Amino acid sequence: MSVSDDNSTAVDLALFGALGDLALRKLYVALYHLDREELMAPETRILGLARQEYDNDAFRARVRDALETRVRADERTEESMNRFLARLDYIEIDFASPDSYNQIAQWHGNSTRPLTIYLSVPARLYGDICANLSSAGCLDDESRVVVEKPIGYSLQTSEEINDAIGAVFDESRIYRIDHYLGKETVQNLLALRFANPLFGSQWNQSHISHVEITVAETVGIEGRWGYFDQAGQLRDMVQNHLMQLLCMIAMDPPSNLDADSIRDEKVKVLKALRPFEGARLDTDVVRGQYIAGTINGKSVPGYLEEEGANVDSRTETFVAFKTEIQNWRWAGVPFYLRTGKRMPEKLSQIVIHFRPQSHYIFDNDQRNMAANKLIIRLQPDEGIALQVLTKDSGLDKGMRLRTGPLHLDFHQAFPSARIPDAYERLLLEVMKGQQYLFVRRDEIEHSWRWIDRLIQGWEARDIVPKRYPAGSWGPVSSIGMITQDGRSWYEDY
Repeated sequence: MSVSDDNSTAVDLALFGALGDLALRKLYVALYHLDREELMAPETRILGLARQEYDNDAFRARVRDALETRVRADERTEESMNRFLARLDYIEIDFASPDSYNQIAQWHGNSTRPLTIYLSVPARLYGDICANLSSAGCLDDESRVVVEKPIGYSLQTSEEINDAIGAVFDESRIYRIDHYLGKETVQNLLALRFANPLFGSQWNQSHISHVEITVAETVGIEGRWGYFDQAGQLRDMVQNHLMQLLCMIAMDPPSNLDADSIRDEKVKVLKALRPFEGARLDTDVVRGQYIAGTINGKSVPGYLEEEGANVDSRTETFVAFKTEIQNWRWAGVPFYLRTGKRMPEKLSQIVIHFRPQSHYIFDNDQRNMAANKLIIRLQPDEGIALQVLTKDSGLDKGMRLRTGPLHLDFHQAFPSARIPDAYERLLLEVMKGQQYLFVRRDEIEHSWRWIDRLIQGWEARDIVPKRYPAGSWGPVSSIGMITQDGRSWYEDY
């Protein structure tokens, strides 16, 4: 099924972890908006599944509270709220008890709607839940399963989890979510790159000097110490989000817009990523851990001072690295990536640096300005800006140059349109049975191979995280990593 296929399909959506943080913060809000905008088929039903003892009325009241907290008042009416809540049912279930799953089979009954399973639970439960669903006769050839990241802790654990899911569901029925792929700006990368000859003809090593990807968070651990200290920023953010952004930027044009054509090209990028070996582990990778500092005028504790912390932890909360993609399109083009917690701004952006003109005729002291930049902002304000050079205005300026943006701000360009949350797009595509925004198994495994090799290098060389104050842009060495190449991180925050 192609990206352009807009057929809507009614489903029976069974949500495991129905009272968890993700469901209450994101999923019901996204589903509500789909219903409100009439993008959800009228026959679609939603079943909440969790261990807590609720009846349907209590469950709907809990979801109503979540919606009233997180949906703007001007986007809520009593009619739209009641219509959405009427879709909801609830079943108390013991995930580990096979007999409990008979309730799901009874709820789904003889419905011809595809049973769509959403697993908003720890990945260690995926295999057992899938097996129990199968044993209870809940599934058929049209059933689908949606799984959240992280899928595993390493290549080996990822393979084990995917084997367990794959024993029940065919790959064509598995939807692995990375919510970054649902962002409007990330989807616009396809249009920007492949619908515009202006960029398509320039998207290679002959015209691009280097690429930056930054995903910065102001938050710390936020009560997730038990999970995060086992994972770290490399596994938690780089293995999925940053790798997916890198693939979308670097992949070759797909033959068409079907799911496998797009994902085939992403896999080629992951296969071509240069691994870190030897001295490059010291010069081209920076591992950091935040200490106490100040963010937005407020003092915040260091990582080792967080509640429940292991004071001997060597887990990284920041990673920056320079890598290369070893193929014809990108030979010699460095990709600089960084991500961290307790940064001064919440920011996700990609910056494409184009090469300057080979023959420069303007003021020599402005030569460092003589290159265009394409800035793709994912958050906080989604948009795309192209930095171009123009003559500075004024009779006394001569042919002095100035930098200015050609700017597409989605909020300004479409003032009457609400930019949908990533989960809205992803849930809609699941209902349509389209996989192009979801991650295929071989993508995950190639990414894990690269990540595992980097972790093994850290361990072999006993590389410990460098300290950086909360509220800064990471260890000083992360700045040195890029300045040693005569470049700097793009800053226009």
